[in-house]
Amino acid sequence: MNIEEAKKITLSLIDTFNKASQVALDLRKAGLKKEIKSDNTPVTNGDIEVNEILTKKISEITPNIIIISEENISHKNEKNLENFWLIDPIDGTRDYISGRDEFTLNAALIIDKKPAIGIITAPAKKRVFYSYGMSNSYELINEQEINLIEKKKNYNGLKAVSYSDELKMKIIEVHKKYSIESHQKMKSSLKFCVIAAGEYDLYAAEPRACEWDIAAGHAILEHAGGKITDFNGDEILYGKPEFKNPSLIIRNKNIL
Repeated sequence: MNIEEAKKITLSLIDTFNKASQVALDLRKAGLKKEIKSDNTPVTNGDIEVNEILTKKISEITPNIIIISEENISHKNEKNLENFWLIDPIDGTRDYISGRDEFTLNAALIIDKKPAIGIITAPAKKRVFYSYGMSNSYELINEQEINLIEKKKNYNGLKAVSYSDELKMKIIEVHKKYSIESHQKMKSSLKFCVIAAGEYDLYAAEPRACEWDIAAGHAILEHAGGKITDFNGDEILYGKPEFKNPSLIIRNKNIL
């Protein structure tokens, strides 16, 4: 897939993501219907409705590429996947349910096991991020594209985002290695976006969550000049058994 094809696909999805974002907010305002899935995680009618909106549009645009979504069982048992979509309709469902504002909508197109396109919206924060190739990673602000690779940090020192306020020893070791001076808790894929935008510098995590949680953010970060590896420095590829993530170290262009 060349850059022009990737750009066309990405831009054709922005309006749909904005629509789905508003639906997510409207459903929360009206009162969400909640269930607990077999893996003991929550799901709401908001997750399901957003999933339907995103998958319908993506299927129309790329009918020959399969879609794997957190909220669908379709294709999850397929092996040797190379080209496919990964969707997490709402990442941070617990925050979504509790009225917090960091939850996100996510889609990534995987080509040859690597993220070629990433789209993330944070509806409650009114932030829209997308990317479709190296040096083509953007935040849409007041209908203007801001290229993330050109953004400069406006603070001193190095700051990390973390999954928890209380850091495990392995994470503390990573923070020390990169001279991190402070950290802020952030659970959803928004952390990839704020690192790509230069608002934070690093995120480290032991193995947890699934590929649909990180793929869109991976694209946005990498296309903005950042880097993501496991703790051993190995590349992150997609289509792994059960779509499980390895350990992660996410860095922006300031600390490569």
